[in-house]
Amino acid sequence: MKRSLGISLLVAGALLLASCGGKGNDKKAETAAEPVALDYQFGVNQAFHSDTPVTYSISFSDASWYPMVDTWKTEGVFKKIKDLTNVDLDITSYDSGDYNQKINLAINSGSATYIIPKVYSEDQYVAGGGVVAVSDYTQYMPNFTAFVEKYNMQPDLDTIKQSDGKFYRLPGMHQAALQDYTIMVRDDIFTAAGFDVRELEKDWTWEKLHDVLVEVKKYMVSQGLCKQSDYIWSDLWCGESGKGQGGNLLKLMGSSYKVLSGWAIEGSNGGIKWDASKKEFYSSSISDDFKKFITVANSFVKDGILDPETFTQSDEVAHNKFYNGKTVIMSTNRSQLANDIIGVQKILGDGPKCYVTAYPSGTTKDLAETSRLECGVMISQKAREELGEEGFIKMMRFVDWLFYSSDAYSLIKWGPEGETWQWADVGGKKVKQLLPGYKCGGLGISGGDDDVDIRLQWGYAGGNYYYGHSTAESTDNFTPDVQDLYARYGKYKTVATVDPVAKPSEDEREQLNLWATPLIDNINTWTLNFVTGKKDVNKDWDEYVASCKNLNIDSIVEMTNKIYKAQ
Repeated sequence: MKRSLGISLLVAGALLLASCGGKGNDKKAETAAEPVALDYQFGVNQAFHSDTPVTYSISFSDASWYPMVDTWKTEGVFKKIKDLTNVDLDITSYDSGDYNQKINLAINSGSATYIIPKVYSEDQYVAGGGVVAVSDYTQYMPNFTAFVEKYNMQPDLDTIKQSDGKFYRLPGMHQAALQDYTIMVRDDIFTAAGFDVRELEKDWTWEKLHDVLVEVKKYMVSQGLCKQSDYIWSDLWCGESGKGQGGNLLKLMGSSYKVLSGWAIEGSNGGIKWDASKKEFYSSSISDDFKKFITVANSFVKDGILDPETFTQSDEVAHNKFYNGKTVIMSTNRSQLANDIIGVQKILGDGPKCYVTAYPSGTTKDLAETSRLECGVMISQKAREELGEEGFIKMMRFVDWLFYSSDAYSLIKWGPEGETWQWADVGGKKVKQLLPGYKCGGLGISGGDDDVDIRLQWGYAGGNYYYGHSTAESTDNFTPDVQDLYARYGKYKTVATVDPVAKPSEDEREQLNLWATPLIDNINTWTLNFVTGKKDVNKDWDEYVASCKNLNIDSIVEMTNKIYKAQ
């Protein structure tokens, strides 16, 4: 084990936290824990190792499409972590479909694991005192603090601070924002119908996509590829995995109209957004933009293009429809697209051609992803209570290594060098490549039927324990197709500025949550009813707005603006 007292790093980290700008820093600095010199301190990218065996409990979001198996623990990712660190991870696994609900119950009941990863919003947990103000301990996290300093992440971290000037989630941090989700089309069908998607995507809108799909369907019907009653778009990540909110599709489409919808509305207190021209917050969920958004979304269903089952079905059903050729458009992301192409080829052969597009714009060309932060890690108060101060700081050093060191990132994403991957020279550039006999759906790297998928077999490249990092690291698995997609994003789309954030006190947050929970349920119900045609946008709009006002949407906006102005 490499040892280092790392005092200079600790001091640098403490000075960094004390000196960074942003409202609330003074309060945070006054209450932060004092640096403690311990014999297991380590520096940036220096391996963590406990002299004595230690066990830390950790939560795990178990995805049905790559479920955890015993080999992950006996010879895969968790075994490798233990071999390197002498840390045994006591894993509590929850189905990814109800992961948030399960960790919420665990935190509220005091039975949460020490380490709680893959958390997108910590706001609901702060008032109850069940999670630690992790910003008090980042001074003991040299990898974290070095990344903050190198890439000027403090303004981004300011957006997740609470009213006490502290933050309660260690987020995944990106050097630059990366748009992950987009749409894939059957390029051969579009071309046969007379449409060049590569030209269309340069400036197409959702309305234009609608008109194109109407013509594509006409062509398919004329060729006997489908019936007039069939839908040619049946999407995933909107039904069971969409949390009853429309998931990915309504997030992408909504963001194109400056609206928070689908996955994006979670934690938004009712679609609250910032109006830069008026310098105040408003609810995008009752705006003219929202009305435009749901009108366009509904047009796909109304005109027989988008299957309304999209919002109730499982992802497996959506995949099968696309793979079987029943549909010609579907959402995808950079880790899934290789599997999607293979899925089509396995059933339909090499004739069909798939193309990943830069998804359409609406009233804005801004990408849906604006923040350099993503899901992250909470630490339960139970850990601090049971481990004591020294033991807790030691665990935070392990967390720092696991989530923020380059070595751990590479291990968790690619597996051990020389066992699953190697460095290779490609066009004069040093790149990572899987060794022969291996493939990985999580990395978007395909292979033969007999090749071993390192995610399925050993748990590498899973979504729980690696996110963020430098652009070079986060894109080191990108295929030429994905690199080309990002180049097109740069040409055809723009990056929005990050909205400022109002930071409520615990009492204010509790009140906002009391108002927002039924309001968001109401918005989601109405949104899906509008999109699927159960409600008429023109006839029922006033009733919808009234229902939101009856659920305190105006009070939320008023309180949010009051909180922001008082900061």
